[in-house]
Amino acid sequence: MLNVVPKAWIGLSLPDSALIAQTACPLSSAPYRTLKPLQAPVLLSQFQSRPLLHGKASGLTHLQSQIFLWWILSKDHCCTGDSDLPGHRNIMPTRASSPDYDDFWAGFWYFRLPELFSTCVAFSLVADMGFARGDIGNWSMSIWCFCFAMTLIIVLVELWRLPSHFPFYWYNFPVTYACYAALVCLSTSITYSITYVQFLLYGPSRDRAIAATAFSCIASVVYALDVAWVWDWYDLSDIPCYVHTVPGLLKVLETFVAGVIFAFLSNTSLYLHQPALEWCVAVYSICFILAAVVLLLNLGEREYRLPVPFSVYQLVLSLLSVLLYISALVLWPLYQFSEELGGQPQRPSDGDCRDELTYDMCAWDQRLAVAVLTAVNLLVYVADLVYWARQVSVGTED
Repeated sequence: MLNVVPKAWIGLSLPDSALIAQTACPLSSAPYRTLKPLQAPVLLSQFQSRPLLHGKASGLTHLQSQIFLWWILSKDHCCTGDSDLPGHRNIMPTRASSPDYDDFWAGFWYFRLPELFSTCVAFSLVADMGFARGDIGNWSMSIWCFCFAMTLIIVLVELWRLPSHFPFYWYNFPVTYACYAALVCLSTSITYSITYVQFLLYGPSRDRAIAATAFSCIASVVYALDVAWVWDWYDLSDIPCYVHTVPGLLKVLETFVAGVIFAFLSNTSLYLHQPALEWCVAVYSICFILAAVVLLLNLGEREYRLPVPFSVYQLVLSLLSVLLYISALVLWPLYQFSEELGGQPQRPSDGDCRDELTYDMCAWDQRLAVAVLTAVNLLVYVADLVYWARQVSVGTED
């Protein structure tokens, strides 16, 4: 093992060797610091190093430096892996490490390729329906096309080994994206089948729509497997992944549910006639921005640069979001379904709400969907509030 010590390090005193080793092996930022500070073995602590004089060192200092550097490289504190020690595999990855190239191809065949294939087939089948697909079909097709494009970009970035060029740890991004993609494909499959497929007449168009829904469900399952397994598959299990934590999953759910609410609110006639309903839309927007900021701070590794402890910051934002969502949960159903306040308590049976094929979603169904999703997101925010209240009370952070 001594033959791997660089010649430039031979003859340096123990402090000089430690300084070079620490310079060549920068530790990650505080939240991702998985390595302990470099410490010399007990054997070396019995010796007393002497400074380098005129480029020469005593035999004892020479021996100390070689033992010390041998200990560093044998422990692989820098996680040098294949780049420094032939045949040696990373056993403790850091933010600077990347998955093995063989692991990339294995992940591609098991996860990326099925994701690309299923989303491509889904939007191709709907695109082949022409004008008969309607607005709902166009919306679903755009979702599948976006998932396909993003997955392809991720594959190209990893294939060309570009992750190290990003200012953040790249491998947090594809896992976070896969989590959103699984939820988006699942919700698209449900919405497309309920609001469109079931009203189609038996024939080639119905068969294409059913097949597209099936491939969308397959894509959702593969993306979910991507989230669950690809981190360990790439041998990055020693590096914290925000999406694999409880607050990370809650933030993904909060932003995702808010995004679905915004999709239903694309029909501005649902709320522009009433200031109370406009306040509800403002609540959804404010809470979405707050949750997105927290998510980006974690993915960009900037959460510890805040002037206050991150747990306290999260607790305050969660409390504010809960209070805002409570107001929206009261006002939205009240002004949408109360006849005294101009609402519509019963679902109409004419226009877009009749039980047959229409190319626009029923406005009353959209109002009901927003009300249900508001209650769901409130529960998620309450869970987030409870989590961070517990973290602050016990004085720990995740």
